[in-house]
Amino acid sequence: MSYAPVGIMAETIRLEVGGMTCDGCSNRVKKALEDLPGVITAAVSHQDGSAEVRHEGSNSEVLSDAVRSAGYTVGGRGEEFNWRDRAVWRQSANNTKWCLIGCSIGDFGTIAAFQFVFTDSGWSAMMIMALAMFNGIMTSIALETFILLSQMPLYEAFRVAIGMSLISMISMEAAMNVVDLVLTGGAKLTWWVIAPMLIAGFLTPWPYNYWRLKKYGVSCH
Repeated sequence: MSYAPVGIMAETIRLEVGGMTCDGCSNRVKKALEDLPGVITAAVSHQDGSAEVRHEGSNSEVLSDAVRSAGYTVGGRGEEFNWRDRAVWRQSANNTKWCLIGCSIGDFGTIAAFQFVFTDSGWSAMMIMALAMFNGIMTSIALETFILLSQMPLYEAFRVAIGMSLISMISMEAAMNVVDLVLTGGAKLTWWVIAPMLIAGFLTPWPYNYWRLKKYGVSCH
């Protein structure tokens, strides 16, 4: 929190902030604003999509730029997109990592079940992989919900988790299963195929997650 020279009258500016989905988002916007010179305090709400900033000597453009730099929009406009933001690459990698962990639990568990338990099911490799992809998405949503419980109530955590990008999860699942099919010839798990599956599953959606976070500020961690 910063203060301007004595004698400048304090004012309050309200910003319409887009892209916030949880308390973590609100806290990032609040910190970005309160780190600015002249800002006394900032009250940020992701439910209302707003930030009320009490300041001395600042202006709406400076405040808006700080919010956009944090990865969110003000008045429907975000920071000019680029691929050079290391902080966003790190944040999107963290988001992708947790999505990968969740997807892998359901995906690998399904393949292992048909490989070692339901060996006479009669299911084709494509049928098993389709089920593995579905179960992977479900376990990813469940894990995201569990992670978000530290920030919000269960119903809201589930709503946010279910609303996260299916494009990212589907592309992740597709990449992992295509690698498995190409390297093993079917829905099989071997010690040497797991690492390539995980690498493909991580790298495939990572640029998309960066773009989504950088352009729209969509993140929940």
